[in-house]
Amino acid sequence: MRSSKPKVLHPVAGLPMVRHVLNTAADVGAIAVAIVVNSNADEIREVLGDEVLYVVQEEQLGTGHAVAQAREMLDKRTDAVVVLYGDMPLLTVDTLQQLVQVHGRTRGATITLLTVSSEDSMGFGRILRDRRGRVAGIVEEADATEKQLKITELNCGVYCFRSEWLWPHLERIRVSRSGEYYLTDLVEIAVHEGRKVEALCIDDVAQVQGVNTRAHLSKAEAIMRQRMCARLLDGGVTLTDPGTTYVDATVEVEPDTVIQPNTHIWGKTHIGKACVIGPNTIIRDAMIGDECRVLASVIEEAVLEDGVSIGPFGHLRKGAHLATGVHMGNFGEVKNSYLGPGTKMGHFSYVGDATLGQEVNIGAGTITCNYDGKQKHRTTVEDHAFVGSGTMLVAPVVVGAKAVIGAGSVVTQDLPPDSVAYGVPARIKAKGEPGESGAQEAGDEEPAGSDKDEQDEG
Repeated sequence: MRSSKPKVLHPVAGLPMVRHVLNTAADVGAIAVAIVVNSNADEIREVLGDEVLYVVQEEQLGTGHAVAQAREMLDKRTDAVVVLYGDMPLLTVDTLQQLVQVHGRTRGATITLLTVSSEDSMGFGRILRDRRGRVAGIVEEADATEKQLKITELNCGVYCFRSEWLWPHLERIRVSRSGEYYLTDLVEIAVHEGRKVEALCIDDVAQVQGVNTRAHLSKAEAIMRQRMCARLLDGGVTLTDPGTTYVDATVEVEPDTVIQPNTHIWGKTHIGKACVIGPNTIIRDAMIGDECRVLASVIEEAVLEDGVSIGPFGHLRKGAHLATGVHMGNFGEVKNSYLGPGTKMGHFSYVGDATLGQEVNIGAGTITCNYDGKQKHRTTVEDHAFVGSGTMLVAPVVVGAKAVIGAGSVVTQDLPPDSVAYGVPARIKAKGEPGESGAQEAGDEEPAGSDKDEQDEG
């Protein structure tokens, strides 16, 4: 992999590949899961936490040696032990479930192994069978004869063992010429003892391909993405171009939503019913309600309630919460802010660290000036307020309900409800004074915000 990161932590469809393996084991009903790691596994422990048992293999002496390290933790806890690889993220729950079921219903089976039928050997060992078709052993590719190399039934390295037989027999594995103890030797030992060895053979090679290179990782990502798209289609979601739709395994999308081309949906994202997402949209760790419209925008760790429309070229950052019916125009940005029901935010506007009430109008080019160079401050705009285009709200500041701010104003002080303010800096319009909303009214000789206004204010 040419990486400082442990191989099994490289992501596939948004999850570390070992997480896919653990999820599969959990879905099959594993009572306990032990993961065999080396002594430098701090990163793996940080990612997986306490949900698994950790077994440290101080010396890497092969697969048989690795499984033997788990004996103390797993012996007598279960009747069957399933062995999986941490770098095999594409193995499905259905396949593993079948393997366990075959092992359970096959009377007297000591080992049930997963095999795959493939013309491409992929370097896997060959399954040897006797004249009656029973599994007789496994021969590694390096040790196979010319005749054995033509065998197309391959060993995948996934096994289900009878627990009471497995643990004592691990000690009988002989060291190989490479100095390692191979788990595959248990098949030959079981056959020699007259034990029953069964196999479940599948045709889907992709499920059992390990990830050992960046090329393998890219291929696994593509296959997993195809599976995610198929899942969405089966669930009633329309994908206008699945080939350019990128969805993580952790994403949930409700029926009748349409996902347009070149859309990326990542992390713990939930999208409601009858939405239109994309094209050219990125969504990460977001909660999106029903009947929302997101066009060519980026949404990160944000919440959209029902009926919200965004874009094009909008950006919702962490902590953004748009209530029902909010509209955010093109090139708008919201961070750590709440926009109340029905609020409209014009294009080229920025709202950060703010709380906006319902039915507020935010004119184009409006900015909340939330940072003074040392710390952030909040802006509050109460219900039904009207903020004219090009306004700067210098936090901390409160704009009262139904207040009106004229275009181009710089608001540096709180505005009471039902007031009208305009100018730079904005001042509250006196009762009966012309110039409401910062616009020149009939009969005004000077526009609002002129030198005359500054002199009058002084």
